Amino acid sequence: MIYRQLGNSALEVSVLAFGAWQLGDANYWGDVSASDADAAVAAAIDGGVNLFDTAEIYGDGASEQALGKALGDRRERVLIASKVSPQHCAPADLRQSCEASLKRLGTDRIDLYQIHWPFYAEPFVDQKGNQSPGVATFAEALEELGKLKAAGKIRAIGVSNFGKNDLSAWADAGEVASNQIGYNLLFRCPEYEVIPVTRRCGASVLAYMPLMQGLLTGKYDNIDSIPKLRRRSRHFSSEREGTRHGESGCEELLMDTVHELREFAEAVGLDLATVAIAWLVMQPGVASVITGARSAAQIEHNIAAAILDLGPAANAQLNEIAFPLKERLGTNCDLWQGAADCRVK
Repeated sequence: MIYRQLGNSALEVSVLAFGAWQLGDANYWGDVSASDADAAVAAAIDGGVNLFDTAEIYGDGASEQALGKALGDRRERVLIASKVSPQHCAPADLRQSCEASLKRLGTDRIDLYQIHWPFYAEPFVDQKGNQSPGVATFAEALEELGKLKAAGKIRAIGVSNFGKNDLSAWADAGEVASNQIGYNLLFRCPEYEVIPVTRRCGASVLAYMPLMQGLLTGKYDNIDSIPKLRRRSRHFSSEREGTRHGESGCEELLMDTVHELREFAEAVGLDLATVAIAWLVMQPGVASVITGARSAAQIEHNIAAAILDLGPAANAQLNEIAFPLKERLGTNCDLWQGAADCRVK
């Protein structure tokens, strides 16, 4: 396994992280037995994975519980990352959420505590008239996080889904070790602005959704074969059920890109998922790639992909294949909302 320093923190993280959402949210991902969860976690640890990511909102806390149970007495061998929801970032609520996560995880500390989405001190109304209440200033939240860190309840502070403006403001107010963002070969929008700002802040990128909800496994040959719940991102037409971005999408370009990437993978004797993970690990600023796994076989496959060196020539060719889609989607780093209502600001 390969390890990298997480931003300006003291944490050294494996380049592959274990995404634990799938362990405890049966409504979204389907059931995972306790034995399968235990086997997947054991395989990850045996393969050198030391970063396990979850959140209080995943399965309404069930993911944290499942992860804590699966880790058991192996907890001291790993780093746990969890996230607090933005509506819980007022100081008193933040402390309460942290304590609740610690209890569900069955641990005395969270190694990386992340703000799941940006929040704001003043109420605001978006373009569609949706109201969001004021929560706290970044400085107020950071002061409370500092107290939790001083008490040994958390070790490092990170954020998630922060755009260039919010990230800069957060870094000006205090500590940030990482920014967890959606990033993959089919969604390279963070490369324009968010990743450069993240690196200037001394933070690392934790990349989630490396396989773009299965599109980068190569198993979907056309749009209609993709499950409906996975056809809601900005890649797809706003006429698709469940979309909210109001854009025309780029479905033909998306599938053309997938097919070309799959042809590249086949030409070099690899599967597309392996290529997608290996490419992402190579990208500047990325400390770790978060992949979900429901079995030991899946995690073993992902570990092999994460430590594979594709080389600069392959990296350049993959960048070229995926560039038209990157250009089409532009700088908006919100996968599901249009520019007017973008939450990654």
